[in-house]
Amino acid sequence: MFAALSLSATAQSAEEILERSFCVFDPVGANGPLFAITKTFRPVALRAGIKLDLRAYTDEKVAAEDFKAGQCDAVLLTGTRAREFNKFTGSLEAMGAIPGEQEMRLLFNTLSQAKARPFLINGEYEVAGVFPGGAVYLHTRDRTIDTVEKLQGKKIATLDYDTASVRMVRHVGASVVGSNSANFAGKFNNGSVDLAYAPAVAYAPLELYKGVQPYGGVFKYALGYMNFQVILHRDRFSDKAAQMVRDESIKRINEAYEIIAQAEAEIPESVWIHLPQADTQGYDRMLRDVRLSLLADGVYDERAIKLMQAIRCRVDGSRSECSS
Repeated sequence: MFAALSLSATAQSAEEILERSFCVFDPVGANGPLFAITKTFRPVALRAGIKLDLRAYTDEKVAAEDFKAGQCDAVLLTGTRAREFNKFTGSLEAMGAIPGEQEMRLLFNTLSQAKARPFLINGEYEVAGVFPGGAVYLHTRDRTIDTVEKLQGKKIATLDYDTASVRMVRHVGASVVGSNSANFAGKFNNGSVDLAYAPAVAYAPLELYKGVQPYGGVFKYALGYMNFQVILHRDRFSDKAAQMVRDESIKRINEAYEIIAQAEAEIPESVWIHLPQADTQGYDRMLRDVRLSLLADGVYDERAIKLMQAIRCRVDGSRSECSS
C-alpha cells in the first residue's frame, strides 16, 4: 500500500524491505470490513518494498492518539476524527454537503488526482486515501419522533469531540449525551438515549437493531456522508507512496460501495422511515444553515465547502445555490 523507498534512502538496496505500522480503526475489530479492505493492500505494498504491520483498533480515539504519538506510521480514521490532522479533508463530512453517491464519487475522483495533493498535506501529515462510509442516518427508538419539533428535549448520542454534531443537536433543541465511536451504540441499544446517528454499515455489526426494535426506525435521509481516511507521517513514506495509496483507493471504491449497498439492503424495509418531500426540503435548509454557521466559526475549511458546492451544482444545476 505505502509504496517505494523513501527519497532520503535512494542509496539503499532495492531488495531491502521497509517495515511500517498501519493502525486501522474498525468498530468490529480484525474481523471487520474496514480491516478486510486494508488487508488487500498488503501484497501491493510488499511488491513496492514495504511490509505492513496491520493493527486493528475498536476504539478510534486510541488509534488517533497512538498515531499522533508516533506509534503508528499510518492510520485509518473517520473523516470527523481526521479533522485534527487535516482541516480540509476533515470538512468532507460537513452536514448536507454531499447529497448522494454521485456527488461522493466525483469528490473522491477529484481528490485522488495528483494536483489535489497540496490540499491533502498539513505539516507532518498527509491524507493518502479516502474511502466512502455511506450516508449517516438518524436512528430512533420511537418512530413517532418524526419532526424537528418532536426532537426537542430528546437525548441523542452525540460524538462529543465533533463540534458540528454538538451544534446540530443543540440547534434542534435536543439534549447532547456525550459519546464516542466505542460506546454510542450501547447507549442507544440499552435506552440511555432516544436517538443516535450512524451509517448503514454499523446497523448489524453494532447491533443497532436492538435499539430500533420494536417501536423505532431509521430515517431514510442523509444527514451527511461518512468517510474513512488514511493518514501518513510524511517523513516515514516517500511522496510516491502517498499517491500510490490514492491510486489504489480509487480502484477499490466500487468494492466499498458494494459493502454500503449490501448493508442498506439488509435493513428491513419496515424499519426505514421515509420523510415527505416537503419535510426533506426543510431539513436541507436547516443543514445548510448549520453548515454555514460552522464555516463562519472556522470549524470547516472554506475551500472544501466551496469544492463540494461546485460538485453539487455540477450534478444538479437547478439547485437554488447554483444561480449565483
